[in-house]
Amino acid sequence: MSSDFRFRRPVETDHARLVGQVDEWWSGRKLHQLLPRLWLQHFTGTSWVLEDSRGSLIGFLVGFISPDHPDQAYVHMVATSPNHRGAGLGRALYERFFEDVKARGVRRVTAITWPGNRISVGFHRAMGFTPFDGPGTQRLYGTPAYPDYDAEGDDRVVFSREL
Repeated sequence: MSSDFRFRRPVETDHARLVGQVDEWWSGRKLHQLLPRLWLQHFTGTSWVLEDSRGSLIGFLVGFISPDHPDQAYVHMVATSPNHRGAGLGRALYERFFEDVKARGVRRVTAITWPGNRISVGFHRAMGFTPFDGPGTQRLYGTPAYPDYDAEGDDRVVFSREL
């Protein structure tokens, strides 16, 4: 990876920049409401922002260690600019997160995505995540997923990766 990129912890003032990109980076899907300001007030110690040498936002990862299951962590949202995909930046964001949480005793990381998002499903599989394929799952878009996971019509793949 080029040294033209800089990783840093997010701060609350990054909120407007991140939500200003989320919908565009997800091809117009309205996902900005999934990233309220509280994520940048309470989860910055395990989250990352990626910028280019000019300070432009290139990517970010927001995740946390479960307070109820301290051996598990969850990636709430990860994104890279469509103009920089395929350069290993999403992988680099995840690897930094893995290092953070593993040092704090985490043994498993989970993440979810919409099963129709073939790019996200493929990316997570390439990162070593496995979709849960147990009771309640169905094959949706060719991937084991939970229909109506969060609400009617909100199907999700639940991925897990051991560290």
